[in-house]
Amino acid sequence: MPVSIVIGAQWGDEGKGKVVDLLAPQMDVVARYQGGANAGHTIKWGDETFVLHLIPSGIFHDGVTCVIGNGVVIDPAALVDEIEQIEALGYPVEGRLKISHNAHLIMPYHKALDQAKERWRDAEAIGTTGRGIGPAYVDKFARNGIRVVDLLDRDGLRKKLTAAIEEKNEILSQIYQSERLDVDAIVDEYVEFDRLIDPYVTDTAAYLQDALADGQRVLAEGAQGALLDVDHGTYPYVTSSHPTSGGCCTGLGVPPTAVDRVIGIVKAYSTRVGNGPFPTELLNETGERLREQGHEFGATTGRPRRCGWLDLVALGYTSRLNGFTELAVTKLDVMSGLDELRVCTAYEVDGKRTERFPTDLRTLERARPVYETLPGFSGDLSAAREMGDLPDAARDYLQFVSDRVGVRITVIGTGPKREETLVA
Repeated sequence: MPVSIVIGAQWGDEGKGKVVDLLAPQMDVVARYQGGANAGHTIKWGDETFVLHLIPSGIFHDGVTCVIGNGVVIDPAALVDEIEQIEALGYPVEGRLKISHNAHLIMPYHKALDQAKERWRDAEAIGTTGRGIGPAYVDKFARNGIRVVDLLDRDGLRKKLTAAIEEKNEILSQIYQSERLDVDAIVDEYVEFDRLIDPYVTDTAAYLQDALADGQRVLAEGAQGALLDVDHGTYPYVTSSHPTSGGCCTGLGVPPTAVDRVIGIVKAYSTRVGNGPFPTELLNETGERLREQGHEFGATTGRPRRCGWLDLVALGYTSRLNGFTELAVTKLDVMSGLDELRVCTAYEVDGKRTERFPTDLRTLERARPVYETLPGFSGDLSAAREMGDLPDAARDYLQFVSDRVGVRITVIGTGPKREETLVA
């Protein structure tokens, strides 16, 4: 009963959607296990580009069932919009998408609180997308969240929402000086959402357990990246869930004994969106070049991403944390044309060298990268389909990364399109 997990090995935006899209034809089920509509998984084929925010990236492959697990927080408006867009492209969704009845819902007050709190923090803002993800998880763990199953009981839903909105309205108006919300309008809106998403709702944990018992192959898709994990990331500049491999089991209801493959997705360089420490960040022409060549702008927000050299201290940490069995290196083509490639292999903190990644914010802020320099390479990589098609220096760069991390590289992105991928 094999489960393969695809995990972002950096701060998100590593190209997980493309890798899931590549692996999906080998799978029976693709399941998303955490996060919300703040994630953006981009897939390009032909002249088409589509950014998925909630539905797993396997939806564009016939015969693949897609699951949104209980660990995801769902914005119904974003979900319905995404379903309509996918079907407009000619890909059927009904009958192929299953949504956990235990998944929590993002309510309008979650978005209002998220945005108000970021404004209030001002210079200390976390850099959230404002989509209500964090506040929804807060309510989940405070045990007063609204779940998909709550939509089935209109009277019960009204009672729960009335209590929740009365509390949130006091916070919004008294603390953040924001507008109060209308209970009746929200209840009516979400009852309509129930009608629209009801055909997809089921006990997805039971569905996945039965699928595994039948020998089906399941691909678990994480959102964001391991360095944004709320427990193991660069707290407090993190997401509100667990993008790490452990999050797969709790977010889908599958046992850890079912997992036999953990694929870490890493760019050939590093990027980060939002605030927080970033030791290898390049505030120069090279950083700007990586941003422009790599089209490093958030798929969800359009925000420019911070760019820097590849950080093997951070990658070694996420590899050990998640138990990577293999790596997929994306956007190798973006590095083409650079005379030299620098790789961070250690940090210097207060005059002491370390190869351990410090998750304590104040320590990480003082970390200075120690680099090794490798020769650069040039040329168009998009036609490369075998390792021998790559320039020698590109192969040497990949081998250097693999040797230092101690994990083999099996997939290499050589261009933005679906087919521009090398499987080693």
